[in-house]
Amino acid sequence: MNGENKIDYIEIPAKEPGKAWTFFESLFGWKFDDYGPDYCSFNDGRMAGGFYRADISASVRSGAPLVVFYRKDLVRAVEQVTALGGAITKDIFSFPGGRRFHFTDPNGNEFAIWSDQKN
Repeated sequence: MNGENKIDYIEIPAKEPGKAWTFFESLFGWKFDDYGPDYCSFNDGRMAGGFYRADISASVRSGAPLVVFYRKDLVRAVEQVTALGGAITKDIFSFPGGRRFHFTDPNGNEFAIWSDQKN
């Protein structure tokens, strides 16, 4: 499949890029490359991106896009997010087509995880 006109790379702010590395490597198994204290890149097997040092965080409230991940087991995902230092900002709720929850990573960036599974 041709990558033309598809999102190819995403960069996310992080007060501490190393915390993002630890969190997402543990939560999703992403692979990371170190580019010093101010930047690290990731690859999840499908999408690549990076975390850059910044004193801001991304949230829907501030107008940032919401990055939504998929997991079959939302309850287990909530447990993992909180065990790794993330915070649940919107508990699991239903919407047409599935359920999801919102969370912030240890750097304060907002994300969501959704599932099409009923439990």
